[in-house]
Amino acid sequence: MSSHESLFDYEAALDACARGERQALERLYAQESARLLGVAQRLVRDSALAQDIVHDAFIKIWTRAASFDASKGSARGWLFSITRNLALNTIRDNAREVQGDGDEQTLEAQATLEGWNATVDSFDWRVNPGRIELCLEQLEPVRRNCVFHAYVDGYSHQEIAKKIGAPLGTVKAWIKRSLTALRECIG
Repeated sequence: MSSHESLFDYEAALDACARGERQALERLYAQESARLLGVAQRLVRDSALAQDIVHDAFIKIWTRAASFDASKGSARGWLFSITRNLALNTIRDNAREVQGDGDEQTLEAQATLEGWNATVDSFDWRVNPGRIELCLEQLEPVRRNCVFHAYVDGYSHQEIAKKIGAPLGTVKAWIKRSLTALRECIG
């Protein structure tokens, strides 16, 4: 995290958004829009669609800022969760639209999404956000990187396997075991 990121008060900006202060939303946009766009692009693999997702994310951030609960996680994490969830919903919606044509790539994307949904439900980092960094540090670097590639970069298991040169089954097992270890560590 750069010093500029650590100095930015995300909670205060969300509180200001909840009060209707548009400048706070502008500050949030200036601070995080590029990174949120990167997350959306990695997930949907379409620049224009990713821009729409980030636009929708900031509308949601603006309208739901009052619902942010610091006891459930960091304000910055909340921004990324909104964007990631919108991107995953877009993938899911698009998969439904073209499911009938039997396109192999669409079926693979749908299978990946279903795998994500199963894995996402098994690990919720917001339960105890103070311990997540310590728990991540306990994972072997290659396994930690697999988790990051899957949940931060938005790569499928197959893409991770190709990127690190490991068998697909091994990558799936590492991610599953890493999530179990993280869940146990966070307790």
